[in-house]
Amino acid sequence: MNIHKEGYKSIALSALVFGAINIIFFYFFSASLPEISWIVFGVSLLMFLFIISFFRSPKRNFTLAHHQVISPADGRVVVIEEITDTEYFQDKRIQISIFMSPANVHLNRIPMTGKVEYSQYHKGKYLVAWHPKSSTENERHSVVIKSDSAVILVKQIAGAVAKRIVNYLKVGQTVIQGAEMGFIKFGSRVDVLLPAGTELNVKLNQVVKGGITVLATIETLVSVEENQAIAEVV
Repeated sequence: MNIHKEGYKSIALSALVFGAINIIFFYFFSASLPEISWIVFGVSLLMFLFIISFFRSPKRNFTLAHHQVISPADGRVVVIEEITDTEYFQDKRIQISIFMSPANVHLNRIPMTGKVEYSQYHKGKYLVAWHPKSSTENERHSVVIKSDSAVILVKQIAGAVAKRIVNYLKVGQTVIQGAEMGFIKFGSRVDVLLPAGTELNVKLNQVVKGGITVLATIETLVSVEENQAIAEVV
């Protein structure tokens, strides 16, 4: 199992805590309360293994498709709706929200090859990830990626537990579908804002995998926009 670099410090600290707790219990209580010492050992071992598992970075065969938007995160689709974006586009967009539980892989991946047009961190609240206002009021990092077919916005959103967002992308950077976008520590959600009219490939409550599951196909979108342009000219 590969461990992501974002987990090195957390795992090292957890190892120190795990060792200190068990040394104290086995040194002072193993003779009088051996059962308690072993219970503490078992519980602390499970917690330590959970921390290691949280920062895992499994090897995957990524989906690479020019006209498709791939899921940036592991988790479950909790929102599919049309919204009016007030941060960047100032128009109607289709929002797909993916909730990541603490058991999911928390490495986020780039959903579409293109160029980074916008990358902005926003301070905010720490509402639970499934709260309707978490997309606009929680701490978050937003990135806009533009390809020759579409422009999308991806939000990494902090939650009640997740209070550490890492994003690696810079404005002007050319990015490749499936590469690392960032990391959210200890569970939250990722929103993807797609152009209106995009053909969706996922359903509500569907389980998705980052870098693998196709969220949407944008081939039909190009056709729609071309038709609208022709109609306006005519």
